[in-house]
Amino acid sequence: MKFLSKKATCNSHGQDSSYFLGWQEYEKNPYDEVQNPEGIIQMGLAENQLSFDLLESWLSENPDAAGFKKDGESIFRELALFQDYHGLPAFKNALVEFMAEIRGNKVSFSPDNLVLTAGATSANETLIFCLANPGEAILVPTPYYPGFDRDLKWRTGVEIVPIHCSSSNGFQITKPALEEAYEHARKRHLKVKGVLITNPSNPLGTTVTREELNLLINFIDAKGIHLISDEIYSGTVFDSPGFVSITEALVDRNMQNSDVWDRVHIVYSLSKDLGLPGFRVGAIYSNNKTVVAAATKMSSFGLISSQTQYLLSVMLADKEFTRNYISTNQKRLKERHDVLVLGLQDIGISCLSSNGGLFCWVDMRHLLKSSTFEAEMELWKKIVYEVKLNISPGSSCHCTEPGWFRVCFANMSEETLNLAMQRLKFFVDSTTTHRRSPGSPKKMFLTKWVFRLSSYEHEPER
Repeated sequence: MKFLSKKATCNSHGQDSSYFLGWQEYEKNPYDEVQNPEGIIQMGLAENQLSFDLLESWLSENPDAAGFKKDGESIFRELALFQDYHGLPAFKNALVEFMAEIRGNKVSFSPDNLVLTAGATSANETLIFCLANPGEAILVPTPYYPGFDRDLKWRTGVEIVPIHCSSSNGFQITKPALEEAYEHARKRHLKVKGVLITNPSNPLGTTVTREELNLLINFIDAKGIHLISDEIYSGTVFDSPGFVSITEALVDRNMQNSDVWDRVHIVYSLSKDLGLPGFRVGAIYSNNKTVVAAATKMSSFGLISSQTQYLLSVMLADKEFTRNYISTNQKRLKERHDVLVLGLQDIGISCLSSNGGLFCWVDMRHLLKSSTFEAEMELWKKIVYEVKLNISPGSSCHCTEPGWFRVCFANMSEETLNLAMQRLKFFVDSTTTHRRSPGSPKKMFLTKWVFRLSSYEHEPER
């Protein structure tokens, strides 16, 4: 160990979080309807698999794009040879137009202010490298995406200071919470360089209100700091109130020529809106020329392949396809969201009212033995190991209130989601029955009911 770097031997990656541990347990025993019907159902992965048929249909109708042809002629050699890190102009143009389309064309974006990165993970880390030094701080509202402990901190050396939000107002950001977090950082002798938000929120599944956006604009203006708006779920908003980008909020206040304009930065990707996490397509959008120049240099460590850029430039330039995809995908997300919410309601479990994202913020506080994070972990372990569902506990998202869980709904079939609800219902009903009858054997249902479900819940395909 002494021959390795501190980075290689430190334990600050966050891999030991229950968020990642749940994934590891799933990978050991993944559910499969035929091969492993008693396995763990993955509900901890925010992946959108609801509209693959639209993508596959477009690919079949546009074989030249997938075959790296232009006007019937192969451009394979052109794409395979060296490309600089500024990216293909056609792709950058198509991407900024797609970003505007998702925002109802209320705002526009310039390709000159866009930096391409290998996914939003790379985009967020690159921005942190540009905005803050090791030992400085970024404020992040809780609950927040567990991967931020890795993305924002691990290699940059920057600290995350939480902005504590509560269920009393639907976990919305307040001015007292912002000021308290800022003062807490100062007491720790940490210089605050910015605030990072996700809009729509991961894990809440809610859009940031215009009031919150204006509050954040006023706050960073007063403190002279930056704001990063991670908007990778902007195209998944399926219900009112609609999505308001931080850019729209700034334009509405005529702040284009202000100092604040240069201190607001957007992170975007096609992983969620287009369901392409494996393509590793992310971007930074900033009006700050110095940030764009520095981030572009850093992007050489995580480029998007030219082949991927070419394929997606053709796809996103097809306006008829993008319009149909956005509207159809949002409709499907709404339908699937409602399946989960109604299924949980039938079990006696409620959710935070949400209108976007690929997950729900689920309230299981009434199932805890006590209002502690120890009780939350005990419940989580039962759900993972006994109910065989991988969901993410609120503590992994730094929620200050035990008993909340993030449950994903778009990475599986509706049949699998219904099976997950049935498993959970058996568990809740059995737990409730056991509490009413203290003398009943505690584990009699744990091994039998999980396996019984798979034997009769699935009819063979016709």
